Amino acid sequence: MTIEQAKQMDMVDYLSGLGFQPTKISGHSYWYHSPLHDEKTPSFKVNRKMNRWYDFAEGKGGNLVDFGILFHRCSVSDFLQKLDSPVIALKHQTTGQSNPDNEGSTISILSTHSIGSYPLLKYLHERRIALPVAEQYLKEVRYQIGDKTYYALGFKNDAGGYELRNASFKGSSSPKDSTFIDNGTKELAVFEGFFNFLSYKNMYYNQQEPLRNYLVLNSTSFFEKNLPKMQEHTCVHLFLDNDRTGQKFTQKALDLNKEKFRDERHLYQRYDDLNDWLVHIGLSQKQQIKQKL
Repeated sequence: MTIEQAKQMDMVDYLSGLGFQPTKISGHSYWYHSPLHDEKTPSFKVNRKMNRWYDFAEGKGGNLVDFGILFHRCSVSDFLQKLDSPVIALKHQTTGQSNPDNEGSTISILSTHSIGSYPLLKYLHERRIALPVAEQYLKEVRYQIGDKTYYALGFKNDAGGYELRNASFKGSSSPKDSTFIDNGTKELAVFEGFFNFLSYKNMYYNQQEPLRNYLVLNSTSFFEKNLPKMQEHTCVHLFLDNDRTGQKFTQKALDLNKEKFRDERHLYQRYDDLNDWLVHIGLSQKQQIKQKL
């Protein structure tokens, strides 16, 4: 697969293969809940005639290759390899892919067990999460969509559902909820997704870490629901994403109480989120540019 061949692939078909279906079709315009972040109002548009996309919430757009390297967080060459993989062609047909109220409604969990599949171990390595850290909080989950069976890393939420991730799939099973880890302290660290939480834990791997409770939202749509729980703590460290949504909720918390809530994004201010920082930290500037290209 060459770059030019990848650009010619139909964007709508590609999104369907990832499990994303349009919420509205008007002429050549196909509207989606953005695959790049959580949202309630669809802001992601594909012009099927031009075969280009634009995310109005992020202010970003481009061709299929531009989307692929953002969605998979990989280089162009890695993305082209993913397109050659049969895994990327799997049709994850689920209407709940980006709706927190019924997300994953067509996903059936078959079994959970210790992480052992090589592609998942490789994926953890790519995200720079140490296996002992991952094993504390993740399971290898076998799940079914229609008559097909797949596997992914699974992070359990407080309602019993799972956030599911592998190199080519991002989704969740019902019921959708946040995850609270109670360590019996009055300090709390808040994250949008579980890879950012694992990145935080990885930072303190083989080191003494501060004693804190943890809240993984699993969707920013659960932020306000969890505000009472946050306010029960004396100090709340916010590790939200460096995007408009992350800024919005960080500012909302600071406006409520600047003494209680702390914006910790200064640690990864030049990166998309904490995991993006972890993946790139320690690389030379030349290596970082090469990886992003």
